[in-house]
Amino acid sequence: MNGRKREPRASALGRFVRGRRLDRNPLRRASDRVETVLLAALAVGFAAGAPFAAMASGSWEHSSALREQASQEASWRLVPAVVLGSTAPDMVPDSGGAAGGFEAAARWKAPDGGSVASRIPVPAGTRPGTAIRIWVARDGTLVQAPLRDSQIPARIALAEADAVTALAAGLAGGALLARWSLNRRRLAAWETEWRSAGPRWTTRA
Repeated sequence: MNGRKREPRASALGRFVRGRRLDRNPLRRASDRVETVLLAALAVGFAAGAPFAAMASGSWEHSSALREQASQEASWRLVPAVVLGSTAPDMVPDSGGAAGGFEAAARWKAPDGGSVASRIPVPAGTRPGTAIRIWVARDGTLVQAPLRDSQIPARIALAEADAVTALAAGLAGGALLARWSLNRRRLAAWETEWRSAGPRWTTRA
């Protein structure tokens, strides 16, 4: 057996962190230190900005949802719709994909006084002449039920998550752009140094 101890392999993250320490390593370039400070500033900016971004986005979404809910409740009405037809084939599978749901022709009176005939979702086995209460707009157009209070927290949470994700994506994009710019400067500096030192290394005696 080989008695020599194996040196532990550094992970990619370990190499990344070790290459960006603010130490007195003579091999550390000024651009390396600039990149370290920039990455640290971006990390601090994300840690400090994420809660504020989430809070602001959540507050905006909460206000928006309340306005939407108030508008829907003010303009939408719950009206009875009478199912038409006399045979089961008048019903077709619900295009909305509701499990076990069907659509059937129906007629109802719009809040503005007009009469509307269209298809509405109905439970399986609904008989003609059955009255089903549906939500409609002022002109009688079929709509979903108004936004419920229980749905608002989920919308707020989604808005907060989107805001934090957008902030992270923006900072990551800035970091990549800065790194690309620094790499170009490093490459240019390396080429300049090579034009100066290369001929001395490659000249044959």
